Amino acid sequence: MTYWLEHAWLGTHVEPGVAVDVADGRITAVRTGTPTPPPGAEALRGLTLPGLANAHSHAFHRALRGTVQVGSGTGSPPLARSRVAVEDMGRAPDSFWTWREVMYGIADKLTPESYFQLARAVYAEMALAGITCVGEFHYLHHAPGGSRYDDPNAMGEALIAAAADAGIRITLLDTAYLSAGFGDPPNRHQLRFSDGTADAWAERADALKGREHARIGAAVHSVRAVPAGELGTVADWARERRAPLHVHLSEQTAENDACRAAHGRTPTRLLADHGVLGPRTTAVHATHLTDEDIALLGGSTTGVCMCPTTERDLADGIGPAVALQEQGSPLSLGSDSHAVIDLLEEARAMELDERLRTRTRGHWTAAALLRAATADGHAALGWDDAGTLAPGALADLTTIRLDSVRTAGPLPRLGAETAVFAASAADVRHTIVGGRQIVRDGVHTRVADVPTALADSIAAVRG
Repeated sequence: MTYWLEHAWLGTHVEPGVAVDVADGRITAVRTGTPTPPPGAEALRGLTLPGLANAHSHAFHRALRGTVQVGSGTGSPPLARSRVAVEDMGRAPDSFWTWREVMYGIADKLTPESYFQLARAVYAEMALAGITCVGEFHYLHHAPGGSRYDDPNAMGEALIAAAADAGIRITLLDTAYLSAGFGDPPNRHQLRFSDGTADAWAERADALKGREHARIGAAVHSVRAVPAGELGTVADWARERRAPLHVHLSEQTAENDACRAAHGRTPTRLLADHGVLGPRTTAVHATHLTDEDIALLGGSTTGVCMCPTTERDLADGIGPAVALQEQGSPLSLGSDSHAVIDLLEEARAMELDERLRTRTRGHWTAAALLRAATADGHAALGWDDAGTLAPGALADLTTIRLDSVRTAGPLPRLGAETAVFAASAADVRHTIVGGRQIVRDGVHTRVADVPTALADSIAAVRG
C-alpha cells in the first residue's frame, strides 16, 4: 500500500510530494520528490502529519461537556446554571472542587456496558480530530459502592474494546486511587475507584493484557489519593514492566498545601523521595510548582503533560511549561476533561497561554508544538515506535485540509504554522491507523454517525 502525501511534515519542515509505502501496519519507505501520485497510490491532499497522541484522557468526562458552567468563585451569581449542577449540588459549581462533585455524579451511573458505548463514541470523536492514540487515565474500576464485577477489570476491558471499535490505539493507564485525602478513607463516590491497597491494585492490574492496539501502563491518581508508603509499590510495578507511569501533580494549590501539612514537603518532592519520578513517568498538569519542583522533574527527565483547554476551563492556572522543558522535561498534550477534543488547539493554547502570562511571543516554534502533539506524546504513552513519518514507524497519519476557511491562504510551505496557529479538529480530512483509513474525507469509517453515538451514550448516562 502506498499513500501519496500532497504535503508532509517531516519533523523539521514541510515537504511537497511525498510517497509513503506501508506494509503490515508500518512505514517501509518515505520517498520525497514525488510530485504526482504513483500508480495505485491513495492520494491524501492537504498537510499530513504523524498521528496525534492524546496523552491524557478521562473518557467519561465527555458527558460533562456543556452541563457545568463555572461561576465567579466569589459567591456572586454564576454565569449560567445547569440543571445537572442545580439538581445534584443545589447550586452552580464555582471551583474545581465543586465541579468534581458533579463529575462524581456521572461516574456513579456508569456500567461496563454504558462505559463501552460512551468511550467508543468519544474515541471516534478523537479519530475525527486526527488522534490516533489515547492515554486513558482509568480509575473507574469497580461497581458503585466498591463491589467487584465478576471480571475485576470489566471497566478497563470496556475501554480497550471501545478503542478497538473506534479504530485508535490506547494506553490504558490503570490508576491506583486509594484514599480521599491525606489520611482519609475513600468517600462514597470513590469506593468504586479503590482496590484498598497498592498491592491489591497491582494484583488486579496484573491481569490486564496488551493487544495489538493496546498497551498497559500505570498511574498514581495523585499524592492525596495514594498514601506515601504505597507510592513505591505502584512505581515498582511500572518499572518492572517498563511501562509508562502517569500522575496528576499539583493541579491545585489546595493539594500542595495539604501535602506540606501532612508530609512537610511538596507533592513533587514526595514523589521523588518515593522513586516515582523518571524518564518513563509523566506528570500531568504540574501547574503550581516551586523552582525546586521544576528542577526535580527536569533533572529526572520526567515528562509533563499539559492540558491547556481543561486547565483554563477549570480555572486551574497556567503551568511553567517553558521552564520545565528548559530543565529537561519533554512535553506532551492531553484533552483531559474533553471540554474540547482538539490537539491542535491544545498545542496552540500552550503557546498562547504563555504569551498571556509573559506578554511576550515565540516561546515554541510550530515544529516544537507539533512534536509535543506527536512523537513526544506517543513516547509518554509507551509507543516509541509512533509519532514520526519515517521507515519503521507505525503507519499512523493525520491529514489536515489546507483549503478550509481557517487554513486557506498561507503558502503550503508554512504548513506547520498553519496547522498549529490556524487549523482546528474540524479541518482533519483523513486519519490512518496502522495503514488503515479510519477517517476518510471527514467521515468515520467504523462509527456511522458519531454525533448520534455521542448523544445517545451521554443521554443514557445522564438520564
